[in-house]
Parts: sequence; structure tokens; C-alpha cells
Amino acid sequence: MPFRSVLHSPQPWISRALYVAVCLSVLPAQGQEPTAKAIENGNFVVGPDYTIAAELTDLGNPKGRLFEFKMALADSKIFDGTDATLSPQKKVRKARRIVVYVPNAYQDGTDAPILVIHDGPNRLDLVRNALDNLTISKDAARRLPAFIAIAVENGGDDSKGSQRGLEYDTMSDRLARFINDEVLPAVLNDPEIRAAYPNIAITKDPWGRAVMGCSSGGAAALTMGWFRPDLFRRLITYSGTFVDQQDDDAPQEADYPLGAWEYHSSMKLIENSEKKPLRIFTHVSEHDLRNNDPEETYHNWVMANERTAAALAAKGYDYRYVFSRGTKHCDRKVFEKTLADTLVWMWQGYQPQ
Repeated sequence: MPFRSVLHSPQPWISRALYVAVCLSVLPAQGQEPTAKAIENGNFVVGPDYTIAAELTDLGNPKGRLFEFKMALADSKIFDGTDATLSPQKKVRKARRIVVYVPNAYQDGTDAPILVIHDGPNRLDLVRNALDNLTISKDAARRLPAFIAIAVENGGDDSKGSQRGLEYDTMSDRLARFINDEVLPAVLNDPEIRAAYPNIAITKDPWGRAVMGCSSGGAAALTMGWFRPDLFRRLITYSGTFVDQQDDDAPQEADYPLGAWEYHSSMKLIENSEKKPLRIFTHVSEHDLRNNDPEETYHNWVMANERTAAALAAKGYDYRYVFSRGTKHCDRKVFEKTLADTLVWMWQGYQPQ
């Protein structure tokens, strides 16, 4: 069942008037109660007690097919592991794993929607169970489309000067192009996948393409959609790294000197840009990274996500923001409690073309 919404006390860096407006926008009209099945836009709080949603467990339903292959970084035209911003002290993988789950409900020959998962195969086990259970749900309001889950391993290490940081924390369309131009064709041309599904196809409809990640992978999900909404429009970010993690030597520093912090900084990238065709889920944990840091560090994850959610609300985006009490960065129990609802909300309104 969907978790109950609770109004989260505003942090001092959010305008109280804006916060009240956001909260009122998700309350039912006077005299009405939200239906138990409704998955709404707005701000929500979960915790501090957590249990895994039954839909994210193995309920014995028919299973799909799992595949795995590797892509050598040296073969890539976009991320070959030799970027000038990389630090010699940070290890770069020679090859990245690609793990693909095709649900049992997928019919070979149809144009499949997809969910790209950063830092793959992280949380793929929960996504697999959600697909097994919710693609055949008797409740139409909670039924998921038979999307193919594509978990993509990062290029190695973390933060500034790393291949992972280059891929996930850079404010550009580079990662979106890598996934679209190199990863998706590799999935379609993998011999094992092609043998099992001779006519497998991936939709070109950007509303049929979702991205999910946590931490810098979460920031990367938003960035993929932000810079290429023509390719990806449904975006899921947990503990999003909307902070200044972009490499100091990156050419993008000229336009975005504070990296992903600029989404909600004094630049007000979200609010001052033309509204994009995106559907966006964001989350932060109560005890997320550097949650007591002052603004001038540009590294307070709670502040960053609160302000990102407020900016999305102010601009009128379809958004859903979850604050999880008593939890830490990318805490698994948050996924276990919320991911079923998150996926259902994310795919609401999807109509295959």
C-alpha cells in the first residue's frame, strides 16, 4: 500500500510561504480523503520505522530472464577512461558490467519501455521483484508497464577526478549520449539477449525511458533528463548529490561553476530555465551526508535536496519528494519501503506509442 503522507517541518533555507504552498497543494480538498491507491505529487515523510513492501519481495510470480555482459571502456567513443580530468590516483575500470532484466510480461517484438539503473546492479533485486509482481497486478492503478531494467556499472572510483565522477557529476549531456548511443545498442545486440528475444526492441519514446540512481547516480539521473529530455523523461533520484562534485578542471565549470549545486543555487537553474517535459522523484535521508554543513560548503545533501524539491514545486513540475526519518545516505531500508510506490508513481500516465 502507498505510505501515508506527513508534512515535513520546513528547513530554515526554504521560504515558509513556498513550503506552505507546496504542502497545501498535496492535501485533499476539505471533506475529502485521498484514496488508498492514490500515488500523489508533493512532499512526503517516511519513517522512522521501516518494513519492506510486499511487492518488493518474491511472491512466487513468474520470473523474467537475467542477462549480463561487459563493455570495455577502451571501446567507447564517449567514456574511454582517458579523460584529461581524471586523477592518476583514482582507478578506472577496464570494463563495466551491464546487467539486464527482461520481465516475464514483456512480449518479444514490442517496443519495450526501459529503466536505466546507475551503479548497477545496485537495487536491481528490488526492481526485479517489482516487475514480477506489479506488471501483473490486478489493481490497474498499481500495474507497471513491462519495462526492461538495464543496470549499468560506473567506470570506477568516486568523486572529483574519478571516472564515476566524470560520468555522474558533470553537468552535460555526455552520460545521456553514452547510454543512448552505446549502452542501448549493446543491449539489443548482445548474442544471449538476441537469442532469447530475436525481435527485442526498445522504445524511442522519451516518456518510455526512465533513469534511477542514488547519490551521484541520482544527480546523474536528473542531469540526463535535464540536458536530454528528448531521450529520457522519467527520473528517480535517491539521496541525490545535488552538490558541488563536478571536477574543477571540467570545461562545464565555465557555465556551472558549482556543478549540480546550480540546480538550486542563486543561479536558480531549475526556476530560471524553461520548464522541461520531465517527471521527477527526489529523496533525502534525515542523516544524509554533511547534513550540518553551512551553505558556503556547497556540500550539504539535505539542504541540496530540500531546495531542489522546492524549486521543482515552484516551477510546477510533476514531482514527488520523500524525506526519510532516522536514515542515512542511500539507506537500503528506504528503498525497501518506498520503491514500489516510487515506480508506480513514476510510470503513471504512460501510454505505449
